[in-house]
Amino acid sequence: MWKIDPPVHTAAFSYATCTSRIRNRELRERLDQAADEVAASAAKYESAAESSELYLLDQDELSVASLTGVEMIAIYKYRMAKKKAVGRFIYDELMLAAPDGRCPMCGQRTVSTLDHVLPKTLYPALSVTPLNLIPACSDCNHIKSDAIPVSAENEPIHPYYDDLDGDPWLHAAVVHTSPAAIVFSVAAPINWPDSLKNRVATHFRTFKLAPLYASQAAQELNSIKHYLIQLHARGGGDAVRQHLSGQANSRRMAYANSWQTATYTALADDAWFYQGGFAA
Repeated sequence: MWKIDPPVHTAAFSYATCTSRIRNRELRERLDQAADEVAASAAKYESAAESSELYLLDQDELSVASLTGVEMIAIYKYRMAKKKAVGRFIYDELMLAAPDGRCPMCGQRTVSTLDHVLPKTLYPALSVTPLNLIPACSDCNHIKSDAIPVSAENEPIHPYYDDLDGDPWLHAAVVHTSPAAIVFSVAAPINWPDSLKNRVATHFRTFKLAPLYASQAAQELNSIKHYLIQLHARGGGDAVRQHLSGQANSRRMAYANSWQTATYTALADDAWFYQGGFAA
């Protein structure tokens, strides 16, 4: 759930580029007729996305009269996404927008495709609109599939418009088991509006982030166990706590709501863990 820089190219530029080499006269005329409708649909989308109201968009409002849905989707598939396509450079630039190549929807897995925020099968007019295309991992892309928001509460977090890293909202807690484990949940700031709290909780649940982060944290605990045993032998629980706190602060400077930040914060605050629970 990371904020990423929005695309530099407009929908009009993307559409014109992707259709620039089509020479069939009849199709060329229909493509030219559709240009204004594509731009208008993109403008409606942008306005709704800025106010987190994509759920209010009617499919009939975003339509292209002179082209079929199949034809619009084909423009994306064969003239943007396909290797060596005329619009492939736009596709590649969008993919590179993901920080460190990580999926902004989960913040963990590597991006491998572009996801249509509003699915192209239902909103074909937005098939090549850059603001409707976000880099994503295959898992998040598959989980989302063709789902569309139907209310304010279930509108997913939009990486181009929603910046959540200013407030800590990802919470982790240590489970006192052998070995120790970490569980994750959403702890939204009290100053957030209810709609945003609900959206973050829905996104967290929909994309199954709790089990994903728990699995990653389990690997992290295993990888630091031996070092913590050595550190504890030299300086006791206080030395372990200080180390964990330093790790949390370092990670917080990079991403306030990464699973790593939440994990190390929880570990540094848990006396059972830093007094020896790490060796359980």
